[in-house]
Amino acid sequence: MVSIKTARKIALSFPETDEHPHFDRIAFRVKKKIFATLLEKDKTMNLMLTPEDQSVFCRIDKHIVYPVPNKWGLKGATTVELKNISMTLFKDILTVAYCSKAPANLSQQYNP
Repeated sequence: MVSIKTARKIALSFPETDEHPHFDRIAFRVKKKIFATLLEKDKTMNLMLTPEDQSVFCRIDKHIVYPVPNKWGLKGATTVELKNISMTLFKDILTVAYCSKAPANLSQQYNP
């Protein structure tokens, strides 16, 4: 399980990340590009992945990690259930989302 407070803290720990309101959610951005949005009331986070990364993470457990059910989902937007996801998986998937939006000079430290 990942708490709202912990999810926010981890998202904001990435270099040059900021937090802004985004409709009924909180958006986490790097260089003005959203890599994640948090819906506190549902304890979910939507992550902006590539379709390829989405397919990998969704295979782990389709009840915890799954495509957003609309056209955004077809583009890689992926929901994670914070109340059910492990900390390790959450950190991995959030890092991939960050790296998919961050410029190379910021994301290179996370790529082996």
